[in-house]
Amino acid sequence: MTSLEELFCSVDDFCKKHEEAYEQKLLGSGVRHRQRSKQLCLSEIMTIIISFHQSQYRNFKAYYFKQVSKYWLPYFPKLVSYQRFVEWMPSTLLPLCGYLHSCFGKCTGISFLDSTSLKVCHNRRIAQHQVFEDMAARGKTSVDWFFGFKLHLVVNDCGELLNITVTSGNTDDRKPVPQLLQNLVGKVFADKGYISAPLAKSLLESFGVQLITKFKSNMKNRLMSLSDRLLLRKRAIVETVIDQLKNISQIEHSRHRSPVNFMVNVLAGLIAYCHQPKNPSLNFDSNLKLSA
Repeated sequence: MTSLEELFCSVDDFCKKHEEAYEQKLLGSGVRHRQRSKQLCLSEIMTIIISFHQSQYRNFKAYYFKQVSKYWLPYFPKLVSYQRFVEWMPSTLLPLCGYLHSCFGKCTGISFLDSTSLKVCHNRRIAQHQVFEDMAARGKTSVDWFFGFKLHLVVNDCGELLNITVTSGNTDDRKPVPQLLQNLVGKVFADKGYISAPLAKSLLESFGVQLITKFKSNMKNRLMSLSDRLLLRKRAIVETVIDQLKNISQIEHSRHRSPVNFMVNVLAGLIAYCHQPKNPSLNFDSNLKLSA
């Protein structure tokens, strides 16, 4: 896990470069408001939020009282009450988006694509759920039905995030693919849910990206190189990344009280994953990587 000092320095360097640009581009309502300075600076607020996803706590309130307020007071001498801090959390949404983008890895020419569910409530409480009304939707995974959103992500062979997007739970996995892959090169490996001849042709013509998927039992066999067959078997790396995002970085829970806080939680969890000292990765034979 990245130390608190290292995380703060990284976040603070980003904020110093981009905070002024964010404020200049914010759209106003035409009414002048009093701008009161916060006791904690933006980088301190972001550091506390991201650190929660690196901790063993499963509840932010317990983390704030038992870890931050008790042990980190020397690092944050102007620490505010829990209620005030929660009020400030939505203001970090845009900076977290920008900082996450700066944490993305580099495309190596070999990428892996997948999606996962982000449940916002138990299936028995769907009818009573109001926080994400008209936003979340019922979706289906290979395991069961869920109510919430989908996280679509692309990773390289080093386990680094290359791009992400969040859609409603009923979105076809293939729909956000062009947006996810528009800045990538080389080959992208995915499961059977991404099979689409028009999509593969469009990606190759528009971006020069080759989408490679497994075959369904009723499809005609096509010639595939040995390296591509071996890399398809390594697609489990993206599933390992998803498992760590959910079970270590805690990007999914059902206690959200606003859509903004939901996105703050997801973004902070993704950033915490990017700061892991070691990510899942593939050990390629040099000849295989060159041929791929």
